[in-house]
Amino acid sequence: MSLSQLGHFLAGAVTLASLVLALFFWRFQSQTRDRFFGFFAAAFLLMAVERLVIEFLPEDNPRSLVYLIRLASFLLILYAILDKNRKERNS
Repeated sequence: MSLSQLGHFLAGAVTLASLVLALFFWRFQSQTRDRFFGFFAAAFLLMAVERLVIEFLPEDNPRSLVYLIRLASFLLILYAILDKNRKERNS
């Protein structure tokens, strides 16, 4: 197995793990009706999409704009945490 093949394999594993985590958080969101888990599910889904886009982009394409998807997922996680803490203080 070459280094390139190993990189593709690991990218697929990270994508699959992100999708599993998105489904995991979505299940908890549907059970508890807590927005926190919904935000996390959306963030991990965005991470899986970002990894797929990077993997299928040609090598000569600039990838810097694709990382905005990752930034959006991290900002979504940050918003979920801030939203959860704000709601608990106001209750």
